[in-house]
Amino acid sequence: MSGPGIVVVDKPPAMTSHDVVGRCRRIFSTRRVGHAGTLDPMATGVLVIGVERATKILGLLSASSKSYAATIRLGQSTSTDDAEGEPVRSVRRGT
Repeated sequence: MSGPGIVVVDKPPAMTSHDVVGRCRRIFSTRRVGHAGTLDPMATGVLVIGVERATKILGLLSASSKSYAATIRLGQSTSTDDAEGEPVRSVRRGT
């Protein structure tokens, strides 16, 4: 990229929004990079990145709502209360 602009990133799981910004800073050789909203580290999805002067309009882009699609497992607790943890308690079906 030769100047300011908006970059749309499909954020992979296990990367934080801050990790994506850091990578964009290296790619575009600038410290002036920001994002229009935080995605959870395990979430995948669209992350809107502003570079240079385009960071000023990110507030306008983040005014919209976001939604999640999820798969849940009922009856199981994990050590971290998310899918990354080890199961610590399970309830059998029908009990």
